[in-house]
Amino acid sequence: MKDGFIKVRCFSPGICVGDVSGNEKKIRECIEDSAKKGVKILVLPELCLTAYTCADLFSQKILIKTAEEAIDNLKLSTLGKDILVFVGVPLANGDKLYNCAVALFDGEIIGVIPKTHLPDYSEFYELRNFTEPDGTETKITIQGKEYPFGNDILFRCKTVPHLVVGCEICEDLWVPSTPSETLCKMGATVICNLSASDEILSKDEYRRSLCSGKSASLMCAYLYTDAPESESTTDVIFSAHNIIAENGTILAESKPFAHKNGDIITEIDVDKLANQRIRANTFDKETVKQPRFIDFSLKVAETELTRKIDKSPFVPSDITVRQSRCEQILTMQSHALAKRLSVTRSKCAVIGISGGLDSTLALLATTRAADYIGWERKNIVAVTMPCFGTTKRTRSNAEKLCEALGATFKEVNISDAVELHFRDIGHDKSVQNVTFENAQARERTQVLMDIANDLGGLVVGTGDLSEIALGWSTYNADHMSMYNVNCSVPKTLVRYVVGYFADKEGGEIKAILDDILNTPVSPELLPPRDGDIAQKTEELVGPYELHDFFLYNMLRLSFTPSKVYRLAKFAFKGIFDEQTIYKWLEVFIKRFFAQQFKRSCSPDGVKIGSVALSPRGDLKMPSDASPAVWLEDLKSALR
Repeated sequence: MKDGFIKVRCFSPGICVGDVSGNEKKIRECIEDSAKKGVKILVLPELCLTAYTCADLFSQKILIKTAEEAIDNLKLSTLGKDILVFVGVPLANGDKLYNCAVALFDGEIIGVIPKTHLPDYSEFYELRNFTEPDGTETKITIQGKEYPFGNDILFRCKTVPHLVVGCEICEDLWVPSTPSETLCKMGATVICNLSASDEILSKDEYRRSLCSGKSASLMCAYLYTDAPESESTTDVIFSAHNIIAENGTILAESKPFAHKNGDIITEIDVDKLANQRIRANTFDKETVKQPRFIDFSLKVAETELTRKIDKSPFVPSDITVRQSRCEQILTMQSHALAKRLSVTRSKCAVIGISGGLDSTLALLATTRAADYIGWERKNIVAVTMPCFGTTKRTRSNAEKLCEALGATFKEVNISDAVELHFRDIGHDKSVQNVTFENAQARERTQVLMDIANDLGGLVVGTGDLSEIALGWSTYNADHMSMYNVNCSVPKTLVRYVVGYFADKEGGEIKAILDDILNTPVSPELLPPRDGDIAQKTEELVGPYELHDFFLYNMLRLSFTPSKVYRLAKFAFKGIFDEQTIYKWLEVFIKRFFAQQFKRSCSPDGVKIGSVALSPRGDLKMPSDASPAVWLEDLKSALR
């Protein structure tokens, strides 16, 4: 349970209709197997102890009596096993019969939740056999002992912060105002649904969207367990379509009819859910009534991770989704820039083009903006400014790309100007220090700004989100522009957007862009070595693949550095060793804090994704904050 991870399981045992003792045995075996696998929450289907499809057999006292005895026996199966289990059972309370979910923990029945909404339409006729709870009954008697009863019950783990479990049953998910909405407002982070949802054409798609959507709107984990194929097929069929969703993402799913017993196991992250609720201050926690909390305690241990941890959280793994995302990014960039060009009455767009990835993406977005507002592309003035570190390859690619796109290409060699500046300030050119590098960057920005002033244009910025996070830009140089179209696009995604544009255009443009994509990322501020790039950014500041992972998990999900380190080790196993990950995470934290002063005065730019660093909205952070607490937490991961 360390870092908020809880191993959960949805399982649909192959039950036999009406065979309570046989079903009890299978459920007991499932509990034992789950405990051995480290499962902490097990959810079984609706009415699984008897089968959902018993129909009017539910009016037979012998069936209900046997089910009551069986659930009382089953509670002992959880003794000492450190697992919370939900079992579907028909239970009588006085002269009323309820469709119930019974919670078992450490040898006890700790609560009983009745189904709130009983369907009585189409193939469903539950009101024929069961009663909807009216809220007046708060206790139920099972084998002579009273237990908490009602749909206002929450199971709260005393040993795992943020683990609060609520329960609803099947149809409760399908109604306009679900019990889970109230439960989550009362504090539930996990909702268990014991279901018997029969299969009809395309229903699986709707069921999937319901579970995913509910987990997203309620910022919860949703554990949905469906009835198995072994239910009666007199009129309908069930498919064991089980789903585990977390905040809109489906973590695990058994395809209908395709997975034995619909068995799915994964880990949910309740810390992540709590962080999301804190972040979204519109999450409504008010409620008309107070919940009844039933406390339980799990043993604190580190959960072995099996869930997918995406090593490239900004980049969709599905190629169709990724292509759609790339198109959307270009569209958002170009429309935002078009608005800024129009409102400033600019006569042209001026952009520094280096032959690198970032300036290439900015140029591509600018061409789309020009097309959108009806400009000729010659109104895009692309300026290359070679100096001491410029290589023939990048210079050539910059020129060829501008010609292929129809932009006006302009070269301003800044070598003489920079050397004059060195003489003015008394700097020895042979000393290739930060002054040597930054003087070139500042001269380039001055050239762009002055050309823009001369032509009545606007300077388009090129710095991407990853560079902004690390402060990998020269203050008052490439750090500055009149509008930055790349400020919310991380480096790992920049590459894919450029590649998408290349594939879409084809021909000469694709050939040029492909070579740019294969060029090492570099500021090109130090002289080349034998004609090749001398500076490679990722050798100096670290792999952007790691930094983007750190950025997403620390900024978007608010994870602690120690948790980020743990996840990174899991995600990048076989790619980066633990020492390398630790080294660059430490660098990321130090640079992120130290470079806030650059972000505090960054230019306007369009927000693209869920992570952005604009001081006007997404990140209001003091420039002199200390990273000490974060670094200490990272060190704790080594203890």
